[in-house]
Amino acid sequence: MSRVFNFSAGPAALPEPVLDRIRNDIPDWQGSGMSVMEVSHRSKPFIAVAEKAEADLRKLLGISSDYSVLFLQGGATLQFAMTALNLAGPGDTADYVQTGSWSKKALKEAALHCKVNVAASSEDSGHCHIPPEDEWRRTKDAAYLHYTPNETIGGVEFHFVPNAGDTPLVADMSSTILSRPVDVSKFGLIYAGAQKNIGPAGITVVIVRNDLLERARPGLPTLLTYKAFAESGSMTNTPPTFAWYAAGLVFDYLLEQGGLESVAAVNERKAKKLYAAIDASGFYTNPVAVDARSWMNVPFILADSGLDGEFLAQADAAGLTNLKGHRSVGGMRASIYNAVSEAAVDALIQFMQDFEKSQS
Repeated sequence: MSRVFNFSAGPAALPEPVLDRIRNDIPDWQGSGMSVMEVSHRSKPFIAVAEKAEADLRKLLGISSDYSVLFLQGGATLQFAMTALNLAGPGDTADYVQTGSWSKKALKEAALHCKVNVAASSEDSGHCHIPPEDEWRRTKDAAYLHYTPNETIGGVEFHFVPNAGDTPLVADMSSTILSRPVDVSKFGLIYAGAQKNIGPAGITVVIVRNDLLERARPGLPTLLTYKAFAESGSMTNTPPTFAWYAAGLVFDYLLEQGGLESVAAVNERKAKKLYAAIDASGFYTNPVAVDARSWMNVPFILADSGLDGEFLAQADAAGLTNLKGHRSVGGMRASIYNAVSEAAVDALIQFMQDFEKSQS
């Protein structure tokens, strides 16, 4: 069976060399006579896997010893609460920038645990742009400033890192992490669900500055405190071992590709050619302000929404899958994460052009 070009927003495509490695490891991992899914997380072989995964991620992102790297469960959605519980007291105020569905959900969850100030919002424009930073209404002595660098659903992306000053900057990087280099030193906390650029669903990466580990409010359950996981090597309880192992393979693969500088060059090229094809068309449009367009998630709308079903059916038949836009916004969306090849993007562009011609 030939593989399709998978444009899913998540769980998303994985690099084929990683899938080949997993397939070969499944029946007999490292000559153990067992799958990696059957090996104790406390065993020396798996601890070596965990330590290498962390070391490789640190190398990819240039993470210093001032930060702890955690591999957690619960998805990025759990981090909406954990961020507030670990960095703010009940009476503290946290600033949030709302630029789409995920940042809105993050601030709504945080509001259950601390005071929330919406420093800026693009909701009045349908979340199609980034509010100018000089217009943000920040709180003096805020516990932290939270933003979502890339909105998976709306395809809106920050192409700058906000200047948080002395306030810890928190970022939900679920759909942009590992797509390009990041200066981690500008952040107090970064969290990211795995199922975009890291690996299979089931594990969440948290990068937290060590001094912030002491902020957790008293009385938190152990499994909701970053400090507990930092002290246990992310093994406070049984971790998602298979997802951790697979993420480690992805990190190793990205290093083999030349690191994030090389990855970024390909990702930028993929995005530019897809947007160029959309802009050159009279049939497709992208609703996002040009200076806020995402490299990773490209929404587009057909001139006649009545053709959406036919477009998707023909795309599926052509081996171009998971192009339907999120139910909250409609239209189409091509998620072109690291593992989506340039050939896949070229095939999508050719299909879009052929479909447009067929309707003229």
